[in-house]
Amino acid sequence: MIPMSFMKQSADLQPIEDTVFAVVSMAKQDIAEHGADTVVDATIGSLYDEQGKLVAYQNVFDHYNAIAKEVKAAYAASFTGNPGFRTQVRNWVLQDQPVTLNTSVIATPGGTGAVNMTMINVLEPGQTVVLPEICWGSYNLMAAQAGLKTAAYAMFDGDHFNLDSFEKVCRRVMSEQGRLLAVVNDPCHNPTGYSMSLAEWRQVVRFLNELSEQGPCVILNDIAYIDYSYQGTHSRDYLSTLNELSGNVLAVIAFSCSKTLTSYGLRCGAALILGQNAQRVREAEIVF
Repeated sequence: MIPMSFMKQSADLQPIEDTVFAVVSMAKQDIAEHGADTVVDATIGSLYDEQGKLVAYQNVFDHYNAIAKEVKAAYAASFTGNPGFRTQVRNWVLQDQPVTLNTSVIATPGGTGAVNMTMINVLEPGQTVVLPEICWGSYNLMAAQAGLKTAAYAMFDGDHFNLDSFEKVCRRVMSEQGRLLAVVNDPCHNPTGYSMSLAEWRQVVRFLNELSEQGPCVILNDIAYIDYSYQGTHSRDYLSTLNELSGNVLAVIAFSCSKTLTSYGLRCGAALILGQNAQRVREAEIVF
């Protein structure tokens, strides 16, 4: 007699195959056969030095290691994150950008936690989240785990952001469910490295304002690689365009300490909530 499954009926029992780690194995095999001088292993989203060693920033870990172990072991002041952490995340993400929106920061387990938290709290099971067709595979995995469907927009029209595809997919999803959650991984999109222009961001904001007349819209901006953008000090210029969002549009920025502070295993990140309406931002903060 075959024992009954202990998992829920809707659980996907198909083992997860992470293509990145599959390629890692292939790269290691190739290096073993042909030598490190002939193979460039660029499979994992981590910073390595010229000798192929994982980089851990000294100016991050010297300070971290100086913190007493009892402080690091203690609970935070609140499950929203310590006040100092929340303030510094806001300052780091926005820097000198003149963002006038109401804001709140919630500590999350990595940038991934911010993405997952947004998906499960904005949409009901069975609803659809809008994703770029070229994206980090875990977006789809998180959506599936939350019981969500996905709809993909084409990333590019030639060498530009495909605004037409983004609009068409978002309009269709809005017409079907009366609300929208759309993911934009920018700047320094994973895996293409593309960064949208200011003009493209202004077009996205104008479109979301128009669409929000039909129902609430949330744009989830995953900025995991923002601090590696080739735009340098201008990597955050686009944030000022969010000031033009209407009261029916909420922005959630998913920030990752893994990439910015080379602290991958600490799983430290945050969700930065921005909106015109302070009450709506507070509602999101409570639910998150």
